Amino acid sequence: MIDLRDYIDPVSIEKPLWSHIPETSRLSHNIQINTDNNILNKPEDSGLAIIGVPDDRRSPNKGCAEAPDAVRAELYQLSRIPGRQKITDLGNIKKGVGFDDTLTALTDVCSQLLEQGVIPLIIGGSSSLNLALNRALMLTGERYSVASVDSRIDWVNESREHDAYNYLPLILKNNKQLLNFVNIGYQTYLNDPQVLNRLKKKNCDLIRIGEVRNDIQEVEPLFRDSDLISFDISAVRQSDAPGSWAPSSNGFYGEEICLLSRYAGLSDRLKICGFFETNPLLDSRKITVNLQAQMLWFFIEGHSQKQNEYAALGKENSGRFVNYHVSIKDSTEELVFVKSTMTNRWWIVLLDNKGRKQYIACSYKDYLQASENEVPKRWMKAISMNF
Repeated sequence: MIDLRDYIDPVSIEKPLWSHIPETSRLSHNIQINTDNNILNKPEDSGLAIIGVPDDRRSPNKGCAEAPDAVRAELYQLSRIPGRQKITDLGNIKKGVGFDDTLTALTDVCSQLLEQGVIPLIIGGSSSLNLALNRALMLTGERYSVASVDSRIDWVNESREHDAYNYLPLILKNNKQLLNFVNIGYQTYLNDPQVLNRLKKKNCDLIRIGEVRNDIQEVEPLFRDSDLISFDISAVRQSDAPGSWAPSSNGFYGEEICLLSRYAGLSDRLKICGFFETNPLLDSRKITVNLQAQMLWFFIEGHSQKQNEYAALGKENSGRFVNYHVSIKDSTEELVFVKSTMTNRWWIVLLDNKGRKQYIACSYKDYLQASENEVPKRWMKAISMNF
């Protein structure tokens, strides 16, 4: 077991001159903060551990290294979340001599937290830090799925160094543990068509921003089935997030990205979540820093309301779930859907190669589609993933 003090610098930020919310009602009152005067080396008592990574190497977005402390300063001023949500802010990963040293340190810390059942909540820094989060999941030896909320898919169709805009090849190529990759909110005109076609051939889920905004609730099942979720602030339109190195006049509104962040927090399967690319040096009146702090708040609020239904799905006779059997015309297949009586969320039931039940998150619309003799795309996708 590593000593976190060798990897992390304690939190050290200035208190604000003024806050609208009294100190006892702020989120900071719920967080165990690792400081020089209050050293914490056992975060296993918390469900979430905040970790800043002030490193912007291998990224053209110079200045995003300033984000962790700027974001946490805004986060601490937001209102506390009701309930017994336990949160630890461990501080910032020590910047390595080289970028690979930072990745190694972040991998080690995340791996230990995963072993202790704690979800690392990463504040970057550049999105190339996703490489460390991916390595930590690979070290578990389990299969996993990755979701990225980004306007640009970080894959460059040319030979060059793997950086913040070209790290996905290292994650997706020849990775037998990876079940699925999802990109949510990409903008077609910002992406190479050859890259889009390549990933579609790999059976990845690529969801355009228009599709998400047309029915945002339909992407919730994608978050529910993801183990690693990454948010790039460039997915948000420039008017709502000016502190981005690669802004776009189109993108998610602030309310929409916060809702997506809440979906991430609600996920029963989630193991790691990261928020990247905010640049305080490019920001205007802390608009972007404040938005990312609110995204974190909504994530934490969602996590505090988790029902742990994924672990309970095998106990369908408890009365917590209702089964629906749907026969497809001219097919021998009978689709089985499960609905939660507590949250109204849906799953499709599949049998793997060993006859064990697997539960794939879906929506009520998938059930209605099957009821109209049309096989849902989620079912077809799950079958193709060798379940």
